[in-house]
Amino acid sequence: MTKDPDIARAAEMISSARYLTAFTGAGVSVESGVPPFRGDKGIWNNYDPGILDLSRYRSYPEESWPVVYEIFYRNFSQAHPNKAHLFLSFLEESGRLKSVITQNIDNLHQEAGNREVIEYHGNSQWLACLYCGERFWSGDLNLSVQVPRCPNEGGLLKPDFIFFGETIPVDASMRANVEAERTDLMILIGTTGEVMPAAMVPRRAKNSGASIIEINIAETNYTEQLTDLFLKGKAGEICGMIHREMRR
Repeated sequence: MTKDPDIARAAEMISSARYLTAFTGAGVSVESGVPPFRGDKGIWNNYDPGILDLSRYRSYPEESWPVVYEIFYRNFSQAHPNKAHLFLSFLEESGRLKSVITQNIDNLHQEAGNREVIEYHGNSQWLACLYCGERFWSGDLNLSVQVPRCPNEGGLLKPDFIFFGETIPVDASMRANVEAERTDLMILIGTTGEVMPAAMVPRRAKNSGASIIEINIAETNYTEQLTDLFLKGKAGEICGMIHREMRR
């Protein structure tokens, strides 16, 4: 079988990287059954984004929670890591990948086996009390109730990811910036560069001298300006091809 030269080049770039990182967006999880928020098949085509407004959630949780539960805990409960997630886990386990910086809140990188995950927008599988601040794992709670309450204080529980009206956690932002400045090769998977301030992380990497491999189904805001090697296709399919090439 004839080798795809771009796949072979990607495998070589990854194998020779000194400090490899990955930056992922919604496109990495689409093959797992998790739709993106935006676009033709995006979540916001069917739901009001206002349910994730922090002030509205605080004031009218009885209105917001049933929709939040339907989207993040009922509809996506069957999602599992796909070949793209497993490829990144392989890269970390083999000592190549230093960190995954993700915009996703689905916990699939961790389920695949990655441990060095920087969650830029938080994680839906944790909930935090808006009164005492304690965090709880979703599997330990009954989320089908009308509004989840803190087992300790009775305060309103909120999914521990960024709502509209909240800022990016300082720790996540600082760690992502440090990784972007250290990396010499960043793999972008399933991200279009439209969501700020996360979109600046790959730009910081490029400005610090990193090479960029981009995997996406179509060109993005990064392709012409940052990308050194663009691989067009679904995340799982392309990552699976690179994985096989690296194991030859």
